Amino acid sequence: MTALLVEDMPQALQLLQADLAEHCPDVEVVGVAHSVVEAAKQLQRQTPDILFLDILLGDGTGFDLLEIFPQLDSRIIFVTASDEFALRAFRFAAVDYLLKPVDPAQLRQAVARARNQLTPPAESIDLLQESIRQPDVLPTRIALHTQERVAVVDIDQIVRCEADGNNTWFILASGEKVFVTRTLKQFEQLLGQHGFLRVHQSHLLHPAYIREFIKKDGGYLKLKNGDTAPVSQRKKAEVMEWLEHL
Repeated sequence: MTALLVEDMPQALQLLQADLAEHCPDVEVVGVAHSVVEAAKQLQRQTPDILFLDILLGDGTGFDLLEIFPQLDSRIIFVTASDEFALRAFRFAAVDYLLKPVDPAQLRQAVARARNQLTPPAESIDLLQESIRQPDVLPTRIALHTQERVAVVDIDQIVRCEADGNNTWFILASGEKVFVTRTLKQFEQLLGQHGFLRVHQSHLLHPAYIREFIKKDGGYLKLKNGDTAPVSQRKKAEVMEWLEHL
């Protein structure tokens, strides 16, 4: 695979080059750039398989570069020293990122994912940019990677999430089902910020879609779309307490 590195700090650039040479020898660095302008000139001549892109550059941002090349086919891995709010933005947008200084194991994992991942759609990049610009505002959309596409959905349209091994089914209010190759636990950490309830080992629910709690058969929830979800014994008290405060 070929790669273009866009980084305005010489030391960080040298470290990334050295890390790639040592830990990802099958990645060929075909160019480096220190600014948006330099990177744009390089991308006019070639399209690398991977674009390692810093967010803050001397003459603009990595987003400026992506606006110049909206149809770029390169897989994008952001390299950043950002804070916790920016990291939350990356997770909601499902865009790959590495923190400076780059951890070799995470670098190898990011490159491995880049081999199979689709290029993030413009909507996913827009979500990332929007979230970084408003760090105090919780994102209202989330990007979901399927095997064929990246779907950006409104969080208030997610009825429930159901585990399927190490994968997750998203059931939307429209009736659409989206299969994502990430664990339910990863989404619990994100959607818990929106009040989603983990009512069972395999079920994460949007509380707005809960219709009623049925006590028989061990206890389960009826949802407004007609679905049902079991409630585990250890989660029953938490669910009952939540319902009492409606």
